[in-house]
Amino acid sequence: MTITLRPGSTVMFTGDSITDGWRLESADGLGFGYPLRVAGEWGLRHPDRPVTWLNTGVAGHKVMDLEARWQADVLDARPDVVSILVGINDVGWHTTAPDGRVIPAEEFAAGYDRLLAPLAEAGTDLILVEPFLLPISGTVEAGHALVDEEVRKEWRADLDPKIQAVRELARRYGAHLLAADGMFAELAATTGPEHWSADGVHPTAAGHAALASAWLRLVG
Repeated sequence: MTITLRPGSTVMFTGDSITDGWRLESADGLGFGYPLRVAGEWGLRHPDRPVTWLNTGVAGHKVMDLEARWQADVLDARPDVVSILVGINDVGWHTTAPDGRVIPAEEFAAGYDRLLAPLAEAGTDLILVEPFLLPISGTVEAGHALVDEEVRKEWRADLDPKIQAVRELARRYGAHLLAADGMFAELAATTGPEHWSADGVHPTAAGHAALASAWLRLVG
C-alpha cells in the first residue's frame, strides 16, 4: 500500500548529511540530493497535485541530535508525511560527546522510537529510510578521515543491528520502509559500489537518483 500525496500535502525530509545535501546553500532549501530529485520528479509526474516539500536534514546528526530539535524542526511544521534517514552517524566512526562511547543499538532504537511516537499519534504518514553502507574497496576519505576496509567492517558490524531496529520500528508503527541498504547492495553487485557512493556512506549523483526513485515508488 502506498502513501497518497494529495494536493496541498506537506512532506518533510529529515536526517543527516545525506538528506541535508547542502540545503542551506540551495535556493529552495531542499539541497542538491534525493529530496530535490523527489520534488522535481513529482512535479513533472503530477502537475495537478502540488506538494510543499521541506528539508530539515543536518550534516553529522545522530538520533539524539534529531531528538533535540524535533519539536521545532519537525513537529511544529505539522507535516502530512515525514521521511527519516538517520543512523550512519550512530555507528562507531562517530561517538557521543563527552564520553566517546559507542551508541548501543538499544539506545539508538529507543531514541528513534521517541521520534516516531508523536508523529504516529498525530496520524502522520511515515517513511523510514534504512541507513546504509556500501562495500567500497581500499582506503577512502570519509568524515574527513582516511578509513580502510578493516574499519569499515567494524562499521558494518555496528550498523547491522541498527538497520534491524529501523525495520522493526517500521513494522511497529506501520511505516513505509525504504530498504536502502539492501537496494544498494544489489546495485553494487552489478555495477560496483563506487558508482553509487565514493566513500561507502555519501551517495553519488547516481546514488541520490536511486534513492529518489525508490522513495517515489512508496507514494502515489
